[in-house]
Amino acid sequence: MRIGGVDSGPRGWVVCLLSGTGRARDVTWAVVPDAPGVLAATGGCDAVGVDIPLVLPTGPARRPAETLASARLGGARSSLFPTPPPAVLDAGSYPDACAAAQRVTGRRISVQTWNIVPKIRQFQQVTLPAGVVEAHPELSFRTLAPAVAFASKKTARGAGQRIAALSGWADPAALLGDLPTGTRIDDALDALVCAWTAERVARGTAEYLGPGRDDRGRSTAIAV
Repeated sequence: MRIGGVDSGPRGWVVCLLSGTGRARDVTWAVVPDAPGVLAATGGCDAVGVDIPLVLPTGPARRPAETLASARLGGARSSLFPTPPPAVLDAGSYPDACAAAQRVTGRRISVQTWNIVPKIRQFQQVTLPAGVVEAHPELSFRTLAPAVAFASKKTARGAGQRIAALSGWADPAALLGDLPTGTRIDDALDALVCAWTAERVARGTAEYLGPGRDDRGRSTAIAV
């Protein structure tokens, strides 16, 4: 089995490729600049989990997948930014994006959402293979280790908790031993847990929050 996990990073996208099963998996890491690079790096995978919205809302309401995921996240719901409407992707500045969002939803977007708009746009401009799914790392970690009260992933305690959670599935010490230069540990851990989600997709054991298809045939769900 070959699976991939992808998370956004300062230099583009952190891509984790795993082959084999159990704790004796082989790992390959890469940092690529854009969505076409992600698809090239993950070509041939049985499934790929990507931490970015792959479907846009069709009206003023939040996507059903995000509403369900937000409820599941509870106190960590702030880690899930609302996906902006299509008009925001055409904006050239943050004020223009806020005005576009206000017209559609009645609300401005946050600076954090604006900062990921270019990466959302990238994935709207490519054709997705069937095995590429939207994943959300914090949701995946809480499904992987439901009894853990996770601290912020930016803290040493939070990183340690996430490494411990992954250790029941893989060998984080081996998988994290040769990260690309400049890769942040939290981005690597998020990519790994997106690969955990991808393996569940490939095995047919994943849960899909907000199942359905948009008018392009893309899955509207967040996979867990």
